[in-house]
Amino acid sequence: MGWHTDAMNRTIEIHHDDLSGEATRRLIAMHLAGMHDTSPPESVHALDADALADPSVSFWSGWIDGELAGIGALKTLDAHRGELKSMRVDDRFLGYGIGRAILRHIMADARERGMTSLWLETGSTADFLPAQRLYESEGFVVCGPFEGYAVDPFSVFMTREL
Repeated sequence: MGWHTDAMNRTIEIHHDDLSGEATRRLIAMHLAGMHDTSPPESVHALDADALADPSVSFWSGWIDGELAGIGALKTLDAHRGELKSMRVDDRFLGYGIGRAILRHIMADARERGMTSLWLETGSTADFLPAQRLYESEGFVVCGPFEGYAVDPFSVFMTREL
């Protein structure tokens, strides 16, 4: 479990999530719906709750005052590499540093596991600019497709050494 402070000095509690809670499942479904609203089906790489429950994936949720504020996951690619998946902040908490807190929590966990790099795929349209800027501000750089992804005009691929 991790504790962070958001932009309004509220405590963000970040912990492993077993994906069974209604709020968590609702935010995952909202995330998937948003991806399908902004990208063609073949360009949506977000995972549903069942895929996020795979043993290769660790999933976290961030909470403020008992309310789900955001989610994020780390998929193990191999002993040294991980992929960020399903990063999403509830609309009510946008702009308060929730995504950054979850991202930093995941990066710290990956380092503790001995991973040396993280990878991600995000969208390329204007809807995804805030996510791209967040990742860039945390040291991610644009790269080519990885792990079975293909060049796609709706995707931006990024990586970061840890």
